[in-house]
Amino acid sequence: MDNRLYMSSSPHIRSGVTTQRLMLDVMIALIPAAFAGIYFFGIRAFVLIAVTVISCVGFEYLARKALKRNNTVGDLSAAVTGLLLALNVPPELPLWMAVVGSFFAIVVVKQLFGGIGQNFVNPALAARAFLIISYGTRMTSWTPPLARAAEIDTATFATPLGALKEGGELPKLIDMFLGNIGGSLGETSALALIIGGIYLLARGVISWHIPVIYVGTVSLFAWIMGPTGMFTGDPLFHILAGGLMLGAIFMATDYTTSPMTTKGMVIYAVGCGILTMLFRLYTNMPEGVSYAILLMNVAVPMIDRYAKPARFGGKAHV
Repeated sequence: MDNRLYMSSSPHIRSGVTTQRLMLDVMIALIPAAFAGIYFFGIRAFVLIAVTVISCVGFEYLARKALKRNNTVGDLSAAVTGLLLALNVPPELPLWMAVVGSFFAIVVVKQLFGGIGQNFVNPALAARAFLIISYGTRMTSWTPPLARAAEIDTATFATPLGALKEGGELPKLIDMFLGNIGGSLGETSALALIIGGIYLLARGVISWHIPVIYVGTVSLFAWIMGPTGMFTGDPLFHILAGGLMLGAIFMATDYTTSPMTTKGMVIYAVGCGILTMLFRLYTNMPEGVSYAILLMNVAVPMIDRYAKPARFGGKAHV
């Protein structure tokens, strides 16, 4: 048996913070976005959240049993994955599809690669991408918020980014900030997501580097590559639209799939921002946050190797 111990780059600092405590903080930070989704989309949103959380926890328990590994349900990471998955799908997604997504996130992406800390991409985002590939029509069928359901033709309803891509009427920025628009369950209210992000920063769960640089890169790119020429874009629209805030604050900052050093975080965040805007502006997909983060997740080992600090007394890493 290979008993070698593989460790990340120094420094190695012991802390009393546990995985369970970190995951609990993430769940608390996601509560505003979850409540906003329930407020704008109704009780169906609550049911969807309950189904994904319960199924993710259940699949984690069963997978660990089947693989004869110690049970990790108590660390709350499966519950966080379930909550994030629910916030990344349409509110009216059939519940059985949500269960399929939960299975893919926990069993295929997480447990088959060794469990928490071993997955090379974010499980919730990977499950979202899998659901889009498998059930594209249902994953791109958007429901208007309850307050606007009577005034909107649901047969032609589009998200802000969809309307931008199709040349339709764009929603007001205030509606995008508060969440009174269509989209995935947890991505519509920028206000709720910012509140959660501030909580994570205050608790020291995440640093500012990835969210701020990611959003800043998207803003700069959106302003430069405007629809009517250079420097004519609307950065605020792209910040508030789609899953940027959800992705930048909660998905791109995942410990397992993001770089360890500050230098690496900067490279990673800039890459996420550029890829997001390339997807949004130059492909047939209105949104690109999920795929941008997944692609940069895959690049993290290379980024970590490049950004590895020099050993004490050694030469700078080139």
